[in-house]
Amino acid sequence: MTLALGCIADDYTGASDLANTLTRQGLRTVQTIGVPSDDLKLPEVDAVVVSLKSRSIEAGEAVAKSRDAEKWLRGRGARHVLFKICSTFDSTDAGNIGPVMDALRADCGEKIVLVTPAFPETARTVYQGNLFVGLVPLNESPLKDHPLNPMHDSNLVRVLSRQSKAGVGLVNLATLTRGADAVRTRLAELAGQGMGAAIIDAVFDPDLETIGAVAAEHRLSVGASGLGLGLARALVKSGKVKPASGAAAGRAVEGLAACLAGSCSQATLQQIANAEAVMPVLHLDPDRIVAGTEEARRAVAWAVERIRSGPVLIASSATPEEVAALQSRHGRAKAGHAIEQAMADIAEGLTNAGVRRLIVAGGETSGAVVDRLRIPGFLVGEEIAAGVPVLRAVGAKDGEMLLALKSGNFGGPQFFSDALGLMH
Repeated sequence: MTLALGCIADDYTGASDLANTLTRQGLRTVQTIGVPSDDLKLPEVDAVVVSLKSRSIEAGEAVAKSRDAEKWLRGRGARHVLFKICSTFDSTDAGNIGPVMDALRADCGEKIVLVTPAFPETARTVYQGNLFVGLVPLNESPLKDHPLNPMHDSNLVRVLSRQSKAGVGLVNLATLTRGADAVRTRLAELAGQGMGAAIIDAVFDPDLETIGAVAAEHRLSVGASGLGLGLARALVKSGKVKPASGAAAGRAVEGLAACLAGSCSQATLQQIANAEAVMPVLHLDPDRIVAGTEEARRAVAWAVERIRSGPVLIASSATPEEVAALQSRHGRAKAGHAIEQAMADIAEGLTNAGVRRLIVAGGETSGAVVDRLRIPGFLVGEEIAAGVPVLRAVGAKDGEMLLALKSGNFGGPQFFSDALGLMH
């Protein structure tokens, strides 16, 4: 296998989003869970997205995992590696974006790295180095209140400078609109000033194509799926990739279907409310989750009684105020870990009961679930919503299985019903 593009994603839903974007651009793409073992048989593909659960762990551990992934990808011929991050730049002043970027840059010998979380299709844009969600800066949007990585500064030059040992500069929109050569010149100027990273503005889809063309000439870039789109188009335009037609096909998957929701985003909360009209929904008690495993066992028993009559949804999601109150009672780390493990326990119980089509909302929840089910990889199938494809398990211990892993903010109001309609 010789890869045209290697990717390292810092969470599983972000990896699915990126894999979906690359597939839409004609790249044959596989998403793996962690660095693949040598005995995992992968089809011939153009891109591999290595999914890590590294966004919110200790920075040194995130660096080690990311370096292992890069080594594996380079060993399969990937000249360019994209470090895929969240389009809201989810991180703290300790990282993990900066430390991972610094380590990967040093390993590949790149002087300067282009960085942008912009993805105009999903209303994420960057202007004068500031990240916007729709019409407002990130720090004024509802997305600022992530339970693990709240983002209260929209200026990405400042944010990344607090995390990285490299100097961080800016390639602004005025430079970008003058074309790829102007971007190359600006990068050379910043590198000459000792900068190791450059936030680059992007407001419109064509901006991503310019960024992708320049980034593809380097060995490393950092960004969200919008940058993946730009890179994919650059690879196709250069002739390095012959675009494939259609998503990964496969046999129908028989078995029961269920939904799990752990995200506390406004979008997911609305999707859960809408699901109440079409399927049984169980809302978990967060204090009982923290207290022990009984709440997870209760949820599995509740589902088993109902699931043969149709899909069910089990939710640990709560409003930001409820999450803050829970964290004040039990501590942020303890509460978050308990909820993730409870959802993993429930997913394991559901698959033991015959569930073979599983929809999971929330990045941390998705990571915990896929780790527990020990699924090593996925083929990317049909798109359910922007950034959310149907995933067909590769090498799963329970055999054929379809999953959808949704970032909290993704999908329309009827997402759970839409996903179930496409997973067959």
